[in-house]
Amino acid sequence: MTRPTKPPPKSAALPWPTYGADNARLRAVAAPGLRPPFRRLWTFHGRGLLEFPPAVGYDSVFEEAFHGRLSSIDPATGRTRWSYEAHRCGWSAPALADNLVFATFIGNYECKATRSGGQLVALDPHTGRVRWQRALGPSESSPLVADGNLYVADQNGYVYDFSDRTGHLRWRYSTGAAIKASPTLAYGRIYIGNYDGQMLALDARTGRLDWRTSGYGRFYSTASVNAGRVYVGSLDGRVYAFSARNGATLWSLGTGSYVYASPAVWHGLVFIGSYDGTFYAINGGTGSLRWTYHAGGRISGAASVVDGIVYFSSFDHRTYGLTATSGRLRVEWPDGEYSPVVAGNGRLYFIGLGRIYALAAKSR
Repeated sequence: MTRPTKPPPKSAALPWPTYGADNARLRAVAAPGLRPPFRRLWTFHGRGLLEFPPAVGYDSVFEEAFHGRLSSIDPATGRTRWSYEAHRCGWSAPALADNLVFATFIGNYECKATRSGGQLVALDPHTGRVRWQRALGPSESSPLVADGNLYVADQNGYVYDFSDRTGHLRWRYSTGAAIKASPTLAYGRIYIGNYDGQMLALDARTGRLDWRTSGYGRFYSTASVNAGRVYVGSLDGRVYAFSARNGATLWSLGTGSYVYASPAVWHGLVFIGSYDGTFYAINGGTGSLRWTYHAGGRISGAASVVDGIVYFSSFDHRTYGLTATSGRLRVEWPDGEYSPVVAGNGRLYFIGLGRIYALAAKSR
């Protein structure tokens, strides 16, 4: 019998500690009352593209910018407390655990990086001091931390498990093809796809391969795991549901173009956008469509669900907030392009192209 995934963390200190909110990457939180209309509290200027969302916890907001600067932002004022320069690109989101902040970076000409390869770094969340760092292959994989284990992947095709406190390598598994997705943890397994169209499940404790299924285009999307199913998008233009137990294909749904986006899962619905400019709400059990919404541009970033409102951004530089049950438009902003919002401490943090806006619900 498949055990249910653990719910998102309840600790007030870590309201949104990792890419996807929780280790199953469901991207959905309750946050009662945090609904539009909103009022703006402050704006953070990132001085560069903010492709991935921040992590929120340890009384700070941690954002990794495209050009490789990791910033700690005061949630009361929006001012920068400290910053870390990686001299590589920042194409992932940080993770928080055990009083540390973890981040990966990638050497790439697109951000004029002065250092090659990849880097995994652990920093003190209060001071920005480096506690330890490790060299990786080029990595745009957002770290995942659970029970003292730090999981990450790289474009050399490896999945790693490090000690989060020391950086000691516990195991490494070669998938045989480049990985651009982030690891997902559920049912004692790490789930991850690679650029050879393979979805894999590894034993989280040992790194042993539990199952592998192949022939699904290329996976850039990071999987979400819930109710015994692994949900993920593929560059072959389809959204898939695999059995979390054995990798069997349970259903697939075709879109009109690439699916780079990672899904969000809420109340049995799977939310995901496509390069065809359509945002899809799919029944997670059957793969049937619940509703669709047509945006003004291609959709690449992951959606988020906060208090029953699902948010996504598109390449028309707009962000949309829809009622998750019906797809009715509730709010729209003239900013954004990738992953649009996270929540923490009673606030919605809206990520634009180069800014973060701290929003609070208006008094009724």
